[in-house]
Amino acid sequence: MIFKTRLAPSPTGPLHLGHAYSALLAADMARTAEGRFLLRIEDIDSSRARPEWEDGIYNDLAWLGLTWETPVMRQSERLPAYRAALTRLWALGLLYPCTCSRRDIATAAEAPQEGVPPAFGPDGRIYPGTCRQIPNPASPLPNAVLRLNMARALRTFADPLVFTETGASPEGETGQIILSHAMLLADVGDIILARA
Repeated sequence: MIFKTRLAPSPTGPLHLGHAYSALLAADMARTAEGRFLLRIEDIDSSRARPEWEDGIYNDLAWLGLTWETPVMRQSERLPAYRAALTRLWALGLLYPCTCSRRDIATAAEAPQEGVPPAFGPDGRIYPGTCRQIPNPASPLPNAVLRLNMARALRTFADPLVFTETGASPEGETGQIILSHAMLLADVGDIILARA
């Protein structure tokens, strides 16, 4: 297996020090492992992405002495592949439409539930599942996000999910990290896979 790292900046403004650090770290890790350093441009926010910011990304990374494989992957060119994957997940019954606003989610999560506090995970508030029980339409709704039904998706895996942390996680963990089904349900929940 070839070791790969990547940097995926959005061309919506200049690179900042965090980007520079991440780029240097990723490129160094790839070089050390005789692997590949990839650059992916996150250009799907068409209202804010600008060609001059993308040019600035290339110039700044070159100034840091970095090189990357070409052609550079652009998210906007991958949309057909993402749609195909979403169509497959929809057909498997692993997605459902959600029309809740952030305010709807906060209100539902903060409603009194016999002393159960609102759940927060590493990415913020855990979605309370408001739209999960609504029967799916024949096809996704045009102005809804698509959420992964985490419980249903996890039933397709017999074993827990495992990955290797090469550095230290925010909790200090390193090495092989096991994500149990219970942890994913409690701490991650039904994540958004596609926005309207």
